[in-house]
Parts: sequence; structure tokens; C-alpha cells
Amino acid sequence: MNDALRLKVADLLHDNAKLSVDTIAKMLGETPETIAETIHHLERDKVILRYSAVVNWDKLETNQVTAVIDVRVLPQREVGFDSIAKKIYRFEEVKSVALMSGGYDLQVTVVGRDIREVSRFVSEKLATIENVTATTTHFLLKTYKSDGVIFDDTDGERRLMITP
Repeated sequence: MNDALRLKVADLLHDNAKLSVDTIAKMLGETPETIAETIHHLERDKVILRYSAVVNWDKLETNQVTAVIDVRVLPQREVGFDSIAKKIYRFEEVKSVALMSGGYDLQVTVVGRDIREVSRFVSEKLATIENVTATTTHFLLKTYKSDGVIFDDTDGERRLMITP
């Protein structure tokens, strides 16, 4: 399987998961059969895990709060950070977990109904995991850009109107 083609197809679908096989084929100068086979292999090999939309949650009436939590842990012998990360990502509230460089080891994104629910998650579930040594919680107030998509409502530049 052509690695360059796999990368191009994955990149196009990452930018717009609604692209059809025919459209991708035309964009890349390939046959629809080749593109369909490439997508099948990307899904089978777990390169493409899911198709989703980028949603501006600020425009919907939701009763939820998002927090990014920096977590410092003591890595475990022979498994490093993986074992602790697995314990964390199994919680329903957790949307993502990533290993980071810097002062903290893991970055955890959590969604809850309110600040209290996220606080309970941190104090009762996250902080009680063996080898978790510190946490710092940051609550998201507004999203300006996510996954390459700008959420700003303005079209083009804003200029002052000139009146006679």
C-alpha cells in the first residue's frame, strides 16, 4: 500500500470527513476503487478510528463545562506512564489523555455538568489514583480555534464604517 497516498487520504478526511470517495479520487488523480481500498485499509489498521464533526459548543445551549487537567505522575517500572494513562482514560468523564513534555506528564480533558462535578472527578477519582502526585485544573472559558477551525463569527476584516 502506497504510504504517500495513505497520508494524503487521511489528511483530506481529517480536514473534511464528508468528502466522498469520488471527490477524493478526483482530487488525487486516482481511481475511486483505489481510494475506497485505501480508506478500508486505514480503517482496518486503526489509522482512522472514527469520523466526527468539529462543533462550536458555545453556540448550543449545553449544561456542561470542559476542563484541561495537567497531571504529574510517578511512572511505573516496565510500563512507564501507560498503565496510569489507561486507568485515567477509562473514566466516562475523560475525553482525551496525552503524554506531555514539561512540568506535568499527562494532559487530561474532562467534560462535566458543572464545575463541582469536575472538581469531584479530580478529588475523588483522579487524585486518588496510585502514583498521581499533583494536578492542576484549567477550565475552558471560550474556544477560539479547534482542530484547525476558527470559531470567530466575523467574515474577513472588521473595518470602521466611513460616513460623510
